[in-house]
Amino acid sequence: MLICLFSSKRGIQYMTTPKSTSDQLVTSTMKHVLVSLCLLGMFMHALAQCSASEFQLEGDYLLGGLFGIHHDSDPDFHDRPEAVDCASKPLISSSYRRFQLMRFAVDEINNSTNLLPNVSLGYEIFDQCSDTHNFPDLFYFISANGLVQPWGEPRKNLSKVMAVVGPYTSTKALTVAPLLMMNQIPMISYGAASSAFSRKQKFPYFLRTVQPNKDVIELIVEILLHFNWHWVAFLYINDDYGNNGLELFMKKIKDTQICLAYIKGLDQYTNHSQILKQINAHRIGAIIVFAPEWTAEALIESAINQNVTNKVWIASDAWSLNKNLPKKKGIRNIGTVIGVSEKRVTIPGFSDFIHFSRRRTYCENASQNINCNQVCNCSSLSAKDVVAADPSFNFPVYSAVHAIAHALHNALQCGSGRCNDNITVFPHMLLAELKKSNFTLLNQSIRFDENGDPDFGSYSVVFWNHSGDAEEIGFYHFDQSAKLFINNSQIKWHRHGKVPTSVCSKECPVGFVKKYTGTHKCCFDCEICPNGSYVTHNITEDAYRCIDCKDTEWSAAGSTSCSLRSVEYIPFTDTGAILIMVGAWALVGFTLAVSVLFAINYNTPVVRSAGGPMCFLILVCLSLCSISVFFYFGEPTTSFCILRFLPFLLFYTVCLACFVVRSFQIVFIFKIAAKFPKLHSWWIKYHGQWLVITVAFGIQALTLLIGYTCCPPDTFKETVWYPDKIILGCDLNLKATAGPVFFLLSLCFLCFIFSYMGKDLPKNYNEAKAITFCLLLLILTWIIFATTCVLYHGKYIPILNALAILSSLYSFLVWYFIPKCYIMIFQSYKNKQEYFQGLIQNYTKTISQ
Repeated sequence: MLICLFSSKRGIQYMTTPKSTSDQLVTSTMKHVLVSLCLLGMFMHALAQCSASEFQLEGDYLLGGLFGIHHDSDPDFHDRPEAVDCASKPLISSSYRRFQLMRFAVDEINNSTNLLPNVSLGYEIFDQCSDTHNFPDLFYFISANGLVQPWGEPRKNLSKVMAVVGPYTSTKALTVAPLLMMNQIPMISYGAASSAFSRKQKFPYFLRTVQPNKDVIELIVEILLHFNWHWVAFLYINDDYGNNGLELFMKKIKDTQICLAYIKGLDQYTNHSQILKQINAHRIGAIIVFAPEWTAEALIESAINQNVTNKVWIASDAWSLNKNLPKKKGIRNIGTVIGVSEKRVTIPGFSDFIHFSRRRTYCENASQNINCNQVCNCSSLSAKDVVAADPSFNFPVYSAVHAIAHALHNALQCGSGRCNDNITVFPHMLLAELKKSNFTLLNQSIRFDENGDPDFGSYSVVFWNHSGDAEEIGFYHFDQSAKLFINNSQIKWHRHGKVPTSVCSKECPVGFVKKYTGTHKCCFDCEICPNGSYVTHNITEDAYRCIDCKDTEWSAAGSTSCSLRSVEYIPFTDTGAILIMVGAWALVGFTLAVSVLFAINYNTPVVRSAGGPMCFLILVCLSLCSISVFFYFGEPTTSFCILRFLPFLLFYTVCLACFVVRSFQIVFIFKIAAKFPKLHSWWIKYHGQWLVITVAFGIQALTLLIGYTCCPPDTFKETVWYPDKIILGCDLNLKATAGPVFFLLSLCFLCFIFSYMGKDLPKNYNEAKAITFCLLLLILTWIIFATTCVLYHGKYIPILNALAILSSLYSFLVWYFIPKCYIMIFQSYKNKQEYFQGLIQNYTKTISQ
């Protein structure tokens, strides 16, 4: 039989009576359960000693808090179970500050008229100084009516506590999470960063307001890459938090140039002197310390004592804002300290709360030394000490309390200004509301992702300046592509203002290849590459071998590339390209001006004789044809190659079809209509001109579609004519372009025939002569271009091609439309009906004679 005895000062003791037969049936597991219940009894006894405590507050709904106000840095070993006496352990001011922040947040919420207006929050907060041996608080959280019934129905075994804020470390969280989740009590940790908690199948009721390790490690790696520190040591706390950080760091640097030269786990028994000697022996310049503040303090103090110099220390967010170390004597000698930390958020009213709170007395009986739920001594800190303590993880505590309050607010339907008294909220009901959290707190949007990790916030990059402060020198946003910014000018380096280096081997000179000398890719010798080969200095394996040049290339010894051939094409900035593009824009401007002039004089004889509405179609198509000109410049691509020909072939077909119809109409009216009156009436009735134009456009569009689908134009590299150059161009596939070009030539031939037939028509009414002249210019232009292409194969072929297109467009604009514009502007007397009728009558008399 097991009998428990406990006292507030000596802790728990127990004794056993002589074993009976029934006692022999008690298993080891049952003994542990009974011991835990004894711990709970001890806790309840201590709690009864002091009711007025800053660790307790009555309320309609209770929040649990787990804060390591003291740290069990040197665990005591006992031959039998005993409660941990936290008061005998070192007091941590930063943890006490976080503890006070929870009290402040609850007090702020209780005084709010918007959040939980008619509901009060209370709390039960515990000093969880040990990672694995503090269980009375957990038993209290999961107990109902003072009893722990792990075999009972979870939702019938009602817990006093609705949700738990904490704990701080990953090991503590891993210890307590299963017990809390057994009763479906949500917990929001403000410091447990291990990636294990992101696995919701194992920790469904766990959330956190601190960035997980993967984000902190990502930032540390970005800093290493930013400063080109490739030869690094990784020192970590030998627990769940540190082991997870090491695992993530090794994965993150796998495909980078960073080499992990030295790894060591830290604990209270670590020989720091030996570690620092080994780091010096490996000539490591950058040391990552991924550990909590009490572990980092011991390491840095040892480095100061061992006279370690000229190192870069990268501090994790757990100790980067430490208030004591930056002011230590000799801290400047160890080198430069750069850290990552949460953005420092000023919480309004907190300082006033601390000063008021520290003036209160929570326990009259000082001899009992009880002013919290456990035997502890928290009275040694002044209000000034608490306010000036390390502010790390303060906002996570503050936001965690507010997240629970908002979730409770939503569960109680408090949106109308009063919470619903008829709703009873159980711990498990808060989880759904917590997952949906989306509110703004001190200009921060508080949300959780699907893993319960914070979906908000950013980190600061800090530098320990000579004044002993952690100065912010940069920032890192977790939700943006351009994530990291560091102001290098703010950092006062220990190496005379220069950025320190941390490499195993210096980079090889240009043209030298790396040869491995060990197991790390950062350690190598340098050898020059011989003639006919080159080396690329990048992060791939090509940096470790000489690459042979191609047959058409060569290189001297120590080359980084085979540069026999230069790549050439016409850039947009070329003078010829600029002139041609200006000419194209001028063409568009002229066509617009002509269109306006023709629209103003739409009902005059000159416009009607030029084609009437058909003129506007021709002008629009001429402008659309000019699109092709712009794609002859710049580095050729498949899309550029298609657009070099497609707009011109398609819309110039419409132009030629219009001129075919126009020249046919001129001849038809003056020479054929009288002989074939029925054909003339049919042409007028069914709008034969538009039918012909539409059919021509459809045939050309179909031809282009078929040709480009089967054999689309593509880029090619001209390597035959110039051995020292590669000329980029477009491969005009004959199969794709033969049909469209043949159809265009056919229209040109028909247009030429009809226009030539009308060359003897009246002078001022002779559109056919103008069309004939334009066609002759068109044919001459393309003959000259074809001849040039046969004789010349340089990079200026695209300019000549664009010039030929522009000339083809200007030939119709200048020689067909400009004369008509001249008549309308300067010879308006010729733009009258009587004048044109006189010409036609004279022509008719001439024909009849």
